[in-house]
Amino acid sequence: QLQVVESGGGLVQPGGSLRLSCVASGFTLDNYAVGWFRQAPGKEREGVSCITSSGGRRVYADSVKGRFTISKDNAKNMVYLEMNSLKPEDTAVYYCAAGDWGFGYCPPRPEEYDYWGQGTQVTVSS
Repeated sequence: QLQVVESGGGLVQPGGSLRLSCVASGFTLDNYAVGWFRQAPGKEREGVSCITSSGGRRVYADSVKGRFTISKDNAKNMVYLEMNSLKPEDTAVYYCAAGDWGFGYCPPRPEEYDYWGQGTQVTVSS
């Protein structure tokens, strides 16, 4: 079964940190760009970050620049999202998605991704 699975969400206080993980099964991430999206209640799904298949290029939403870091370990078939200085407005369900794109392309639109995880809840609250 081809799928990606997220983990690492939870409840954290403002200013705290979390690391989300995304593991692929049934396929290898070597040729896949991977994106993280999030969706808060009543809001549309938004792109948070993306990393190209080679890991050579990373893209971040303005709202998370300087606070979040995406990384990729092709040997472990995993992608990580390190989230620091978390704010209440970061509260959302976070999704990992993999898209069969090469040539340094990071898809900005959800419909450009092939596989989606079930999501992991991140809650930032005191």
